[in-house]
Formats: sequence, structure tokens, C-alpha cells
Amino acid sequence: MKNQDFILPKRNPKTYFSVLFQITRKDWKIYWRYPLNAVSSIFQPLIWLAPVFFLGKTFSHNGEALGFAGFSGSTDYMSFMILGAAISNFISAVFWGMGYAIKDDMNTGVLESNWMTPIPRLLMLVGRTINSLIITTITSLGMLIIAGLIFGFHPTGSVWKALLTVVPMLLGLYGFGFGFAAVVMIVREANTMVDMGQFMVDLLSGSSFPVKALPGWLLPVSLSIPLTYGYDAIRGILLHNTTLMPVKTEIILLLVFMVIMIAGGVQAFRALEKKVRTRGTLGQY
Repeated sequence: MKNQDFILPKRNPKTYFSVLFQITRKDWKIYWRYPLNAVSSIFQPLIWLAPVFFLGKTFSHNGEALGFAGFSGSTDYMSFMILGAAISNFISAVFWGMGYAIKDDMNTGVLESNWMTPIPRLLMLVGRTINSLIITTITSLGMLIIAGLIFGFHPTGSVWKALLTVVPMLLGLYGFGFGFAAVVMIVREANTMVDMGQFMVDLLSGSSFPVKALPGWLLPVSLSIPLTYGYDAIRGILLHNTTLMPVKTEIILLLVFMVIMIAGGVQAFRALEKKVRTRGTLGQY
């Protein structure tokens, strides 16, 4: 079978928007078959934030986290943590939406039949993340509201500027997700890879602590991850923390990252997808 083009044909874009809508609609229905998922998605981050709140109080002096301020330029460690948890939710949505989508289709035995349809494979992967992003947006807003009431959340910067900064970071993640999904096709194991991949990216990019606190030998690794500058820029905009670089410079780095990762992710997916089709192991469990 001839390899399909990965660029959306211009002759009938409505068809592809319809495909995205149908995939999202299907995933939306499946998600709400288990309504407790929505509740757990809101409260699970709060469970992880509670020990941080009390631990921070323990090490605070006169109610101020001076040690934390030495690394971040602010004593408001809970706003730092809450914002990091919200951004991390979106990273998780892309990781699980793409990486696990292929494994899920392998488990149900529909991967090969789905990929025989005249739809670009990357479009299918993007469709599998849309519902996750919608759900993540809803649950993250709920988490921010509840966490703000319980622990306190005090953003003072421009929300719109922060949202615009999130866009290139998420688009760059899509490129990474394409390559990540291609690797899942080769190793045919998603859970461990997604867990480890998300954990390492979150840990080293500073989702839950200022990366300046990392040991000297590990800091260069963190600074080589573009998501580090996404976390840092968004916190700098909303919380006015001391940033690693000027915010404008960090946004430029995110834009460069977006272009490189999308191009590299598409190429990696194309090469590895061709490899598994040649081997005949596309749908092998």
C-alpha cells in the first residue's frame, strides 16, 4: 500500500475537520461513561499539593519561604506549585493522548483497519489529543479555583500573555508526541514509556521546583529541555518570578522549539511507521 502523504490535502479540508470532530466526539462519550474520572482529575493534583503546602509552612520563617525566594525571587511557593501542576496536566494530555492512543488501538485490534482509511495518520493522532486537551482545560480550571480557595493562588500578571505563551509550547509538544508515538509502534509498550517520559520531562523542566536548585551537573540537562523555558516564562508573566532569561528570549526559544520539534517529529513518525509496515508488525500486540 502506498504511503500516505502527511500534509492535509487542500481540496477537501472539511473532511478532515469532520474526522477530528468524530474522533473527539467518540473519545468524549467514552470519557463520560466513567464520570468519576472527572472528579479524580480535579482532586488528584490537590492531594499532591497538600503535603507541599504543609511542608512549605514548616520551613517558612515568619510565614515566608525565604529559601524558596532565594531561587525564584518570590515567597509565594504555592502559586508557583499550583501553576506548575496546571501546566503539567496539559503535558500529560499530549503524552497520553498520542503515546497511548496507538497502544490502545493495538489492544483493541483496530489499528490496522483504522490506518487503512484514506486519512493521514498524524491527523488521527491529533484527533486523539483534542478531547484530552478539552477535558484537561476544564479540570485544570476547576483545580485552580479549588486550590486557590484552599491554598491561595495569587497571579498578578497578564493571563492572555500567559495563554499565548502556552500555544508554542503545546505545539512543540505535539511534535515530540509524534516521535514518541512512533517509538511506541516499535517497542509496543506505552504505559512504562509514557510514565517515565512524562516524569522525567516534568522533573527536569521544573514543574514543581525552580531549576536553579538543581545540582550543577544536572542543570545543563534541564536547560537543554525547551519546556523549562515554557514553565519559566509563564510563571514570570503571571507571578513575576525571577526568570532564567528575559521572557521575550524564552518565548523566542519556544517558537524555535516548536518548529524544530514538529518537523523532527513528523520525520521520525514517517520513518518508523514505514519501518513497522515493512516488517508487518504494525498491529502486533
